[in-house]
Amino acid sequence: MTYPPFVSERERKPGCTHVVLIVTGSVASIKAPLIVAELLNYQDVKVEVVATKAAFTFFKPEEIHHAGSRVWKDEDEWTEGYEVGDPILHIELRRWADIVLVAPCSANTLSKIAHGSCDNLATSLLRALAPTTPTYVFPAMNTLMYQHPLTNEHLRIVEEVIEYTVVGPIGKQLACGDVGLGAMTEWKDIVQIVVNRFQLKRRQDDTIQS
Repeated sequence: MTYPPFVSERERKPGCTHVVLIVTGSVASIKAPLIVAELLNYQDVKVEVVATKAAFTFFKPEEIHHAGSRVWKDEDEWTEGYEVGDPILHIELRRWADIVLVAPCSANTLSKIAHGSCDNLATSLLRALAPTTPTYVFPAMNTLMYQHPLTNEHLRIVEEVIEYTVVGPIGKQLACGDVGLGAMTEWKDIVQIVVNRFQLKRRQDDTIQS
């Protein structure tokens, strides 16, 4: 699906919490539609999804549309006919975001973040973020990938140098069949972080109060 150019000034809505969900190449990406749908169950919340190519292995864009959001891919960044001065998608999205969630964050994307790579829409957006934008990273990978010494170093840089908040992973039986640390934090707990930070109220509250 092709969308009109995204311009933050037109897309931001006063009084809303604007959430960017970055989804990367982990099987936990299958939870992205659930995260979007649950966030949109709260009042005054808008969600935009950015997905890497590998993430589409685990969900279809139509599932995000059905949940109530758009999903932006690498091909949306520099479209045919782009001219200097036109809106740049990763810049407009970072201007729009009140909070960024990288859920799930694969080992590959974690490495890219730690090394400052900007080779796709997701990593370009992250590199362009203002330090004041709260950003949460939710690792998800095989246990041995998580235990790899380079992962520990990447997490150190992400937490201590870039100062993102890392949450998880958790231990369980993984999709590959291994048992151990490496699974993404439960998707409802991810949503709850946003709810708590911005003191969101569920839409059902309107019906109850009336």
